[in-house]
Amino acid sequence: MPGQAELDAKAWLAAIVENSDDAILSKTLEGIVTSWNSGAERLFGFSAEEMLGRPILILIPEDRRSEESLILEKIRRGERVDHFETVRRRKDGSLVDISLTVSPVRNRDGVITGASKIARDISERKRQHERQLLLLREMNHRIKNLFTVTSALISLSERSATGAADLAASLRQRLSALARAHDFTLPDMAGGLERERTTTLFSLLGAILTPHNDADAPRTHVLGADFPIRAPALASLALALNEFATNSAKYGALSVAEGRLRVDSAVDGEDHVLVWTETGGPPPPSSIDRPGFGSQLERLTIAQALRGTATRDWRPEGLVITVRTPLRHLSG
Repeated sequence: MPGQAELDAKAWLAAIVENSDDAILSKTLEGIVTSWNSGAERLFGFSAEEMLGRPILILIPEDRRSEESLILEKIRRGERVDHFETVRRRKDGSLVDISLTVSPVRNRDGVITGASKIARDISERKRQHERQLLLLREMNHRIKNLFTVTSALISLSERSATGAADLAASLRQRLSALARAHDFTLPDMAGGLERERTTTLFSLLGAILTPHNDADAPRTHVLGADFPIRAPALASLALALNEFATNSAKYGALSVAEGRLRVDSAVDGEDHVLVWTETGGPPPPSSIDRPGFGSQLERLTIAQALRGTATRDWRPEGLVITVRTPLRHLSG
């Protein structure tokens, strides 16, 4: 018979398993659940009463059923499955990303009779990884755009400069304006904390479009209704408008001396409507049907952050972008 020390050790082990944040369960070699801790109930939504004696396949999506056969084959050979990342289905039908460790369970004679499984929720880790990748892509996109826009500003300054000193002064002014516009696309941080920042729509457009204008002959015009833009909408809207201006400087009306841009702002019920109209630019690029990261960035800022929509109309005279956004997400 087991001694008191062994009984105490088993009680400690049972308590550790039951109170673990991870899902810990066991199953037979036929995939029938034989134990189910409270962590498994929290992760998958099924109680022990609902899972004991039932097949583990309940948790496995149809397109991943083959994983169970492969895992059981390894267990029968006495092999361990370490930190296998996969997807399982909760009781409510939602999917959860997990890291799975599976080990053989042996009886007193050393015969493998089943498997123990530890499942850890890695959904947040996956989301953080995806956010990191998105931020890296955004940083790469911004850096490339800054080089492109700087090149366009050099060409723009060169057209109106009367000499080297005039060119340097013009370019310096444009780059300073570009830096101020770029600042709007970032949160206002002080002491590691994000501060409330506000400006008006026209001030924001002015900061973004000023680098592309000639002092004596403005090429951009902003008309209509002005109103305050508050955090956190400010950085998102600035990012989208800056993307419009960058693309125009690379491919559209702001890339040539003859090009013109008009931005109309209007309130339509509970929505704000901004119409970005380019004229006099080059023909549309052949790649417009193959959206890149810039288009993805626009969708993230307008659709997700601002809860709005953006449509493009490639007209013979130039591009027209219409952005419709709920006012409460901009100034509320």
